[in-house]
Amino acid sequence: RTNVESAELIKYGANAFLATKISFINEMANLCEKVGADVKIVARGMGLDNRIGSKFLHAGAGYGGSCFPKDTLALESFGRKAGYPLKIVKATIDVNKAQRLRMMEKIRGIAGPLKGRTIGILGLSFKPNTDDIRDSVAIDLAKLLKKEGVKVRVFDPVAMDNARKVLKGVDFMDDVWGTVQGADALVLATEWNEFRRLDMARVKRSMKHPVVIDCKNIYDPLPMAQMGFKYVGVGRGIKGDTAND
Repeated sequence: RTNVESAELIKYGANAFLATKISFINEMANLCEKVGADVKIVARGMGLDNRIGSKFLHAGAGYGGSCFPKDTLALESFGRKAGYPLKIVKATIDVNKAQRLRMMEKIRGIAGPLKGRTIGILGLSFKPNTDDIRDSVAIDLAKLLKKEGVKVRVFDPVAMDNARKVLKGVDFMDDVWGTVQGADALVLATEWNEFRRLDMARVKRSMKHPVVIDCKNIYDPLPMAQMGFKYVGVGRGIKGDTAND
């Protein structure tokens, strides 16, 4: 038991700390891409230190959902109003915003000029096993691609109804195969288990161009390259980034 002030800061502090771990590993991922390291190996090594732990060290497109964005913003505002700006929390927020834009840079970099292209997005919820699309990276990417003149196709196992309320002008497909058929590029945006077990040979045959932007590092660069995909993940390093081969 504690007073109200401490209770509030416990809640905000816990979520902000976890969000900071996510933004930190995303910064490490971006550095990995510059120097040829693999963030999956870096994160695994860091996580072996039990003072750090392996949870929330998964590089990707940034955090979303109902808690982390809200609570980091609330804590940052709380600090400013109290006369003590929280610089680390502010940096966490800024890095998370920038990470989404980096995903767009990756799409442009590997898919080329976007106007008139057909791009499929697999996953719309902010994380797997939920239909929650609040502050979803996938939703943001779909909107940004639409603004650039892309014909956007989307599919999610359970979040389609919620997504239809906020996404306009995109094609909601019935399954994975309708999403990839004839597509110029495919964006993996949510790590649903069924997306981890795709028949990638069939995906390649179905697509107009075998281009994959893996925002969740579901697949590994080398096997994807060996199958003939032009593939880019997050923080997998220059040597493992087949977009730069």
